[in-house]
Amino acid sequence: MEHNNYDFGLVGLGVMGRNFILNVADNNFSAFGFDLDEEKVNALKEEGGNLEKVSASTEITTFIDALATPRKIMLLVPAGKIVDAVIENLLPHLEKGDIIIDGGNSFFTDTDRRDAYLAEKGIHFFGSGVSGGAKGARKGPSIMPGGNREAYKEVKPIFEAVSAKFKGEPCVAYLGPKSAGNYVKMVHNGIEYGLMQLTSEIYDLLKKAGGLTNEELHKVFNDWNKGRLQSFLVEITAEIFNQKDDKGDGDLVDKILDKAKQKGTGKWTSQNAMDLGIPVPSIDVAVSMREISALKEERVVADELYGRPTPAPIDKAELIKLAEEALYFAFINTYAQGLHQLADASAEYGYELDMSVIAKIWRAGCIIRAGLLEDISTAYTNDKKLPNLLLAPTFAEKVQATVPSAREVVAYAAKSGIPLPAVSNSLTYFDAYTSSKLPLNLIQAQRDHFGSHTYERNDMEGIFHTEWGA
Repeated sequence: MEHNNYDFGLVGLGVMGRNFILNVADNNFSAFGFDLDEEKVNALKEEGGNLEKVSASTEITTFIDALATPRKIMLLVPAGKIVDAVIENLLPHLEKGDIIIDGGNSFFTDTDRRDAYLAEKGIHFFGSGVSGGAKGARKGPSIMPGGNREAYKEVKPIFEAVSAKFKGEPCVAYLGPKSAGNYVKMVHNGIEYGLMQLTSEIYDLLKKAGGLTNEELHKVFNDWNKGRLQSFLVEITAEIFNQKDDKGDGDLVDKILDKAKQKGTGKWTSQNAMDLGIPVPSIDVAVSMREISALKEERVVADELYGRPTPAPIDKAELIKLAEEALYFAFINTYAQGLHQLADASAEYGYELDMSVIAKIWRAGCIIRAGLLEDISTAYTNDKKLPNLLLAPTFAEKVQATVPSAREVVAYAAKSGIPLPAVSNSLTYFDAYTSSKLPLNLIQAQRDHFGSHTYERNDMEGIFHTEWGA
């Protein structure tokens, strides 16, 4: 028999939803699910076992009546119009003070719109990023909630219980008002795009220039994961090289088509960075490379048309050492770009983000979790107003030690015709950001010459225009 005081409600019992609700039940909170698909409802009841702890229904009134007030209802449904449709279905049954949490990758302006719309009706709305995939949802994700600070107190005990833990600390924290949570998750995914692209480029370099076998690649990435590159992505990369093909002979990685797909969060990060005027070139090019990868047929024709140079001989051990240093350098630069975007967006959109807290909740559970995040959190704890990670003294040392290898790797790859766009962009970003003088004085002169756009001078105050060639 159902009772009417379940602690937590969840709409959408797909893989993520089912795993999340079971995680809630594992942590001693009762949870009730809702889905229109009877099979999903029955599958959850069966897997949950004890209906006092976890149950579900296809009837919305049964679902609403089962929840203790204020109701805490999380949506794990695809972003877009479905979220609005679910909200409209729920609204007639809700009361003032109830809480709706969108756990999907909704675009942040949609979250702001929903937040304002529901606030008028006395309903609290949270956009909460959830990272860690299906396994994370079941065993402990990193959760990034944004919304009403007071209402978060109602959700906090559940989120802290179900989230991943890093040395006992929950990987969840209230991030700020409105769409702060969705925005942080969007940039998290942008950084994820960058790190994945970087890892794939270093794999390409080791394979094409060093001739490393999958077995050797497994060992290299496994070793790196025990050092300063320790991260979820390096760890799973090592695992990937070990995976045999279950549909034929050989290793699975060699049978996978080199066309990468995307769901849009990387592109949103890139587009919004442009709107804000914040440079994120390592993320931009990671999005572009997924687009280039889709042009498989054209790439095959172009490869035959142009060919490429043979990589110059290089000592394998030396290449592995250079690659590790270049990857570490590029990882730092990619985090720096993403965090710079977050800091700027926080001021622009009134999020009040704390970078040290964000880095902390990324230390476990999420896809971009890495040993580096502990150092990143410390850097922002030491200087709350740090504009860019590259300006932190502790990171200056790490970057100084690895930039020569990044230069060597980029130069070698360029001569060898091996594309390393994200490593190259990380280096170019670093060189531009650390240049006190850039040639943009010429661009300002050009703009004034053809369009009378004016310019400033470095030797006196004011705005100037010249009649060029007069």
